[in-house]
Amino acid sequence: MRDLPWPARGYLVAVIGAAAALIARSVVTSGHLVTQDDLGVLLVLALLFLVCESMPTLLNVEQFAVSVSFSASLAAVVLIGPEGAALVGLTAVLSVRPGLPLIKRLFNGAQFAICGYAAGWVYQWLGGAVGVPQVNRFDHLIGPYAAATAVFVPLNILLTLTMIGLATRVRGMEVPMRGMVQFLLSYLGYGTFGLLVAGLWATVASISAVLVLLPLFVARWAFGQYHAQQRSYDATIAALCQAVETKDYYTRGHCTRVSLASTMIAQEIGMGLERLRAIRYAGMLHDVGKLGVPTKVLQKDGPLTEEEFAAIQLHPMRGLEIVRGIDFLDEAYAGIMHHHERHDGKGYPMGLAGDEIPEFARVIAVADAFDSMTSDRSYRGARPVEVAVQELHKGAGTQFDPVMVTAFTRALEREPWQPPRRVEPPPPDAAEPPTKDHDDPTMPIQVVSGQ
Repeated sequence: MRDLPWPARGYLVAVIGAAAALIARSVVTSGHLVTQDDLGVLLVLALLFLVCESMPTLLNVEQFAVSVSFSASLAAVVLIGPEGAALVGLTAVLSVRPGLPLIKRLFNGAQFAICGYAAGWVYQWLGGAVGVPQVNRFDHLIGPYAAATAVFVPLNILLTLTMIGLATRVRGMEVPMRGMVQFLLSYLGYGTFGLLVAGLWATVASISAVLVLLPLFVARWAFGQYHAQQRSYDATIAALCQAVETKDYYTRGHCTRVSLASTMIAQEIGMGLERLRAIRYAGMLHDVGKLGVPTKVLQKDGPLTEEEFAAIQLHPMRGLEIVRGIDFLDEAYAGIMHHHERHDGKGYPMGLAGDEIPEFARVIAVADAFDSMTSDRSYRGARPVEVAVQELHKGAGTQFDPVMVTAFTRALEREPWQPPRRVEPPPPDAAEPPTKDHDDPTMPIQVVSGQ
């Protein structure tokens, strides 16, 4: 609890208090939570919930996991009612997942209780019958159950992501979902297991919970496969970035920072989660084409010949050639290819101007120049953030898209930039560092003709 920021502490207390209030209200109004006849059903569903909750699938956000245990809560909505669904969800407090702190157990139990109660209330409000379903009236449950699921799942995700945001300040785009809509739909689909349990209960009673375990664990395996795929994506990107940065001692961390700045701009202009993921990758890989530029050209001390400058100008196209076969990059290709185009049409490699330049490229151009100016280079120290922002505004309308510059300025006001730590000089036996930077708008590259 002490490690949580104050907003997260307040939110935790509010969620636990809300769950306690709902349970207390049920006791006061009806005199009990569940009847003695429903006690056996409650215990079976609580055990099913606990088994699934104790074996979740870990995701990329620190200490964040998902499980399909909520299906047991949704089954309780039908078989026992709102109070029973709340109690089933509350058993998350007893999860035997190793290393799970008490605070997280309390939060999980409270938010599942709230979701279960809300879903049960909606189910009853829409005319859903509580109890073991009658076979000849089972179709009457489908509509109310679907509505209950449509309440439970989004509320569960909202409560959880709010806590993550307050406790860890993880941005929405960092949550490992290819797209929120896709994730939400798949989660809603897993909710049908609860209706399966309720339906089977009419014929095989408590054995239905055992029968449904197999598809539930198949669903868990599917979540794990998605997580493994996301990790492989990130590992691929990280390996390419590391390969690029080994060619220039002074640009280590540049790819990560450009990715962060690009994401800040993209969020400010309202990009959706799917595009945020793509632009994060584009920012990481925007300079991957440097792998195709001779190191002696990148690190040359002094003016470049026309041939050498042409080699540098080709690096966006070389970057596209390198990553073309990576199918998960989506729109990132355009950002990698065109991030050195200028708003006035004097950039490269194709001389595009204004809105001809893809939106991803216009975003990355601002982020790339900003990080170059606020980072240490061999020929100068890092410029203050305020100075770099002034330079961006000077170049707005000529080098940069004014909309992106304005958006980045607003983003910096809301979330101050943390400049990178000072770069130590390279070891004596390292290659001579470059004295120029093609990403820095204040340090134009000198090109000598006829050499």
